[in-house]
Amino acid sequence: MLNKENVQKVLNKVRPSLQMDGGDVELVNVREDNTVEVKLTGACNGCPMATMTLKAGIERVLKSELPEVSEVVSV
Repeated sequence: MLNKENVQKVLNKVRPSLQMDGGDVELVNVREDNTVEVKLTGACNGCPMATMTLKAGIERVLKSELPEVSEVVSV
């Protein structure tokens, strides 16, 4: 079962690269279907590249370290 603690550990690995660009990511929820809900904050909020950051960056890293993750969505 996917848990918030494990997801948070992986998010902490990608957080420094987001913070270098003035943004950040918050873990909102891990749903029963293994969908991870995050909130992009700072410079990431409203950035035209936010979707790419979410899918190509955050989701890719989470899925590689936690294969049970089905999807990462921004809320």
